[in-house]
Amino acid sequence: MQVTSSAPADNRKWFALSGLGLGVFMATLDSSIVNISLPTLVEVFHTDFTTVQWVVLSYSLVLTALILSAARLGDMLDKRKIYLTGLVLFTLSSLLCGLADNIGWLIGARALQGLGATMMQALGMAMVTEAFPAKERGRALGIMGSIVSIGIAVGPPLGGLLIGLVGWRAVFLVNVPVGILTFLAVTRFVAPSNPRPNQRFDPAGAVILFITLACYAFGMTLGQRVGFGAPLTLGVLGAAALGFTALIAVESRRDQPMIDLSLFRNRLFSLNLLMAFLVFVVLPASFVLPFFLELVKGYPAQQVGLMLMSFPVAMGVVAPVAGWLSDRFGSRVISLIGLVIIIGGCLAMSTLTVEVGLWGFIVRMAPVGIGMGMFQSPNNSAIMGSVPKERLGIASGLMVLSRTLGNTTGLPLMAALFSAQALALGGLPAGTDATTAPPLAMAAAVAGTYRIAAGLIVVSAVLAVLAYRVDRRERAQKGAAQPSAVEQGQEV
Repeated sequence: MQVTSSAPADNRKWFALSGLGLGVFMATLDSSIVNISLPTLVEVFHTDFTTVQWVVLSYSLVLTALILSAARLGDMLDKRKIYLTGLVLFTLSSLLCGLADNIGWLIGARALQGLGATMMQALGMAMVTEAFPAKERGRALGIMGSIVSIGIAVGPPLGGLLIGLVGWRAVFLVNVPVGILTFLAVTRFVAPSNPRPNQRFDPAGAVILFITLACYAFGMTLGQRVGFGAPLTLGVLGAAALGFTALIAVESRRDQPMIDLSLFRNRLFSLNLLMAFLVFVVLPASFVLPFFLELVKGYPAQQVGLMLMSFPVAMGVVAPVAGWLSDRFGSRVISLIGLVIIIGGCLAMSTLTVEVGLWGFIVRMAPVGIGMGMFQSPNNSAIMGSVPKERLGIASGLMVLSRTLGNTTGLPLMAALFSAQALALGGLPAGTDATTAPPLAMAAAVAGTYRIAAGLIVVSAVLAVLAYRVDRRERAQKGAAQPSAVEQGQEV
């Protein structure tokens, strides 16, 4: 039997997905595995909690501030070359992290690692979208969503195991062999994209964007430590607001801007990005759960880690199925179903009390992960499918930015909501540590936080309904504008 030429090409795209998936796994694993090492790093380097947090912050600030610059370069140059450059930088900086002998060295190496991760995350989804036809895009992005979930789920237990058996350096050095394997796979199976020689980079827009995003991310982080009413916090956030205004003014006058503002005239693209942002604002509500499980329920830290895995595991199982369903039935309906399930999960979490046991918690938490798996890959597919091919890079970057800014906004918001409710219900004065509130007050504060989270997801669901209606209307208009087969024959 003769083998058709399409078979190797068909296999190649799945090998390409495997290579890109390894890179995504490494980046997400790194983000979740490092957090568990922070207490150990405080002891090893004889530093304090405020300083050691910069091991995480230096990485996330670089990622947030530079993600769109890397995405824009991807639309101008060869995406694969930029991705591989980021991969090499990430792998080498992981080695530097593992060799660090003081906290300053480690923080600097983490910032360099964040730069490598920026190039990879900015273009990963765009490269997957280019490798697969539209009818398979949802399934491919769903698999990528599962890989993200696996990285998040595996990180904490693997990090604890490595620290216990080998030491903290292994948390960073584990990236080196994975990075080499990923480089070989991407080089072999991912096709290069064609550079666009007539495109120009916008340095003024890039600088303004960098300052704006860095100020916003730093201001939200600073507000958690010194308060959002502190002069320094207000000044940094004010600078971010001025930067955003300047960015709009500058970019609207550019022939080839850093961010093509015309993308936001596409209502479906804008709605899907806003929906994703709101969902990622809500997800940091899980930040308060370890306090509930350890301080109220008295579970040991190891058991708490396993219980919290119910979210990423549920998400990882559902995401590929959701991607396949979106290819078959359309992304709008599937993502809306996912949002409805998240709402149900948040309302279930709002019934947490001091009497709820292990399985009661897992049963309440799992629907949030299931809904997230149902929502994210179809929504990502809708975002990537709504832009022209020459804008896939910036669309991928904006998609990642919606996640990072959502988390940056949501963490202080959800923490503030939990703290305010715990103090009010516990009858404690403002400024008191919320973790000193009575168990009943802390449990009620967790429940109240998730009720508010459910309300924010309702807003996202309303936007999903609006997107569904806009999509149907635009499809109907396109169908009416196209001549029938008979008319086409008569025209010929």
